Amino acid sequence: MTLSPIFETKVLASSVQRWVMDPRSAGEARHALRERMGVWGLADSADVAELVLSELFTNALRHSKAPSDRLIETHFEQLPDGVRIQVHDAGDSVPISREAPDDAEGGRGLSLVDALSGGRWGVAGRDGVGKAVWAVVPAVDGA
Repeated sequence: MTLSPIFETKVLASSVQRWVMDPRSAGEARHALRERMGVWGLADSADVAELVLSELFTNALRHSKAPSDRLIETHFEQLPDGVRIQVHDAGDSVPISREAPDDAEGGRGLSLVDALSGGRWGVAGRDGVGKAVWAVVPAVDGA
């Protein structure tokens, strides 16, 4: 996947937080997202959103090759049709969705993100070093 800009759409509300590069931060970020989704009336979509965030955040921890003193930044944006999740890291490697062998224990995260977001995800540059990996989780009907 090549860099693709984060598409412009009406953002109804947003939340930005920074996290230390520690596996425990992924759980804290998921909790923050679930809380925000409840405030925005999107609680029915929170499970899927948390799974997407978990995949993106874990990729930032595992693959960014950024110094351990760098932070991971999350952006949660309420959209008219769901929530856009962004995970910013200081790494310059661009994630690539690939097909994992049947017996592989990993390598399916971005395929999962692609399926859960209906293909609405990408990688964008950002001010300064690094990148932003983003995905849109649609609102559950009736949410």
